[in-house]
Amino acid sequence: MTRSLLTAALAAALALCATGCTGIPPLPPQATSPDAAASVPRAAETAQAGSASGYVADEPADPAVLAQLDYVLAYWSDYNDEEWGVIEGTDCVNFASQSLVARGWEQDADWHHGGAATTSSPAWRSSTAMHDWLMSRPDLATPLGDDRRDEVQLGDLVQFDWDGSGDRDHTGVVTRIERNGDDVRIAFAGHTADSDFRDVDVAITEEHPGATVLYWRLAG
Repeated sequence: MTRSLLTAALAAALALCATGCTGIPPLPPQATSPDAAASVPRAAETAQAGSASGYVADEPADPAVLAQLDYVLAYWSDYNDEEWGVIEGTDCVNFASQSLVARGWEQDADWHHGGAATTSSPAWRSSTAMHDWLMSRPDLATPLGDDRRDEVQLGDLVQFDWDGSGDRDHTGVVTRIERNGDDVRIAFAGHTADSDFRDVDVAITEEHPGATVLYWRLAG
């Protein structure tokens, strides 16, 4: 699909988310998401209904965010594995990291692709390791609880603790935000389970009751 078609598709939707590298100890494989094989329906068709009910969708203006969302919506189901590889069953952070490169982030010693997804740095391929890395980098991202979802913007990251263990079990990229007064609805794209506009509220109430969500407001 061409970039112009991807941009048009994005605009239409919005009108309506191993081993360690050298010198870094290996992490155990990230636990497979309980819904890794789940079929997540596309939610773009709900945008028209949202608009009719008084919700207004945010529209991306920053070229960096547009590039990130173009990438995410191009590869959420058609994996770019020739360039980045894939971690079967737990590819969500590998995909989120790819989106940050598309956004313009530069890799460093703590967060980088290792030539293969499974030999990348822990922060590149593990939700919990990415969480810990971002907590140490306030210059890059600010953590926001769900009570501050009104501060979330398109292209930000979202992470979930499905089972209350304290670990991060899933990572996605925010692809749609709809607002109606103080009410904010957020959807995200991700791998494992593959999704382009997966609803946060559905994920934490219906798919994983009692799960908690954390957003990362990205600085650039």
